[in-house]
Amino acid sequence: MDLENYWINRIKTPYIGDDGALIDEWVYAMDAFWEDSHFKKGWMSMEQIAYKAFMVNLSDMVAMNADTKYMLITVAFPKSIKKGAVKRLSREFNRLSKEHNIEIIGGDTIGSDKLGISITMIGKTRVALKRDSINPGDLLAYTGDLGSVKEDLEKLLSGERINDDSKFYKPILRRDFVKASTPWLSAGMDISDGLYCDTNKFLKSSGLYAKPLKVIEPKVGESGEEYEMLVAFPPENLNRIERIARLTQTPLTIFATATEEKEERFPCGSQHF
Repeated sequence: MDLENYWINRIKTPYIGDDGALIDEWVYAMDAFWEDSHFKKGWMSMEQIAYKAFMVNLSDMVAMNADTKYMLITVAFPKSIKKGAVKRLSREFNRLSKEHNIEIIGGDTIGSDKLGISITMIGKTRVALKRDSINPGDLLAYTGDLGSVKEDLEKLLSGERINDDSKFYKPILRRDFVKASTPWLSAGMDISDGLYCDTNKFLKSSGLYAKPLKVIEPKVGESGEEYEMLVAFPPENLNRIERIARLTQTPLTIFATATEEKEERFPCGSQHF
């Protein structure tokens, strides 16, 4: 059973469904990064843990076309953690907040048997990029090159090391592309559960299906935690979107068309719990 979807379906609120909750011009997004759920001890340094926890949350704000203003951080500290590790973790969060001009305004700390980080980001948007505005005939595209995160995760699980610049450690966010292209997009979201699962989710929000334009291999479709963008736009905006992609140096792959015709959805196993 996918307990994430079961839980979400038990919460009755109109604000769940996008990468963040849009209330007036404000966007609120929260995500967790937990030992033995998202990473294992020994895989990452304190700096890498802080960096990825931060970027995973910032990805939700970028996907909504929001400028992040504030953040709250809750950290679960295992009893075995040393003060030096805590210092390195906090130093990296302070560095990242200054680099991205985001003010840390609070949070909480709790004791735990595992290291865990939960971040809430708060920002504003003039034009929000949502998920549920796809139209029949829209083209579906994704940014970047997908598949390397799955490969590197499999290496880590088998005891191998991966490069420090791996996207597993350092997600690439497409802020410039999103900001420039949002007026010409119908909808968008970040790819966290893999292209297969997220395309299904993306289209389901508009009651549509995908008519494939190219074959998506499992290596690409099943790679989660990519944090690239999945977007939809009318065919008449194709030249404009491709020009923005070139100007922002954003690889863009068009892979399907949105359709009302009932098509078989992509194979998608539960990514949670």
